[in-house]
Amino acid sequence: MEPNFDLFGHPVREGFGARGRPPFEPTEKDRNKVKLLLALGWANPRVANAIGVSPATLKRYFRAELKARDAMRDRLDARRVEIAMEQANAGNITALRELGALIDRSDRMEIERKLGANRSEPAPDRPGKKAIDEKRALAADADLMAELESEAANNARH
Repeated sequence: MEPNFDLFGHPVREGFGARGRPPFEPTEKDRNKVKLLLALGWANPRVANAIGVSPATLKRYFRAELKARDAMRDRLDARRVEIAMEQANAGNITALRELGALIDRSDRMEIERKLGANRSEPAPDRPGKKAIDEKRALAADADLMAELESEAANNARH
C-alpha cells in the first residue's frame, strides 16, 4: 500500500476523512522550520500559520522549540560561523571573507556588551525647563524682596 501525499508533500494519514480529526504528527522538517522561524524572531501565530497549524497546536507539539526561542538565534549564528569555517578551510575565498565579517560582527557585539555593562553609573540629572523656571522665579522673588526692603528703609529715614 503506497502512502498518499497532499498538495504540500505531507503524507495523508490513514483514516483521513473518517470521523474525528487525527492527531497532528510533527515531522523533523516541521521542527527545523519552527526553529528557523523562531531564530528570525517570528511570533507564535505567524509561525503557526507558516507550518499550517493553529497556535494551540504549535504550543502543544513544539513546546521544546518554543522554550528555547532565545537560544535559536545564537544557534543559527553559530551554525553560520561553522559553515563559513568549513568552507574557508576548503579554500573558498568568499567564505573566508564572510568568516572575517562574522568574526568582526561578533567582536563588535562583545565590545558593545562590555561598554553597556560599564554604563551602570547613572547620568547626571539635568533640571528640566520647569525646574529652571522655578529657580529663576525664586531668585527674582528674593531680588524683589531685597529691593522692597531697601526702599522701605530709605522711606523710613525721610
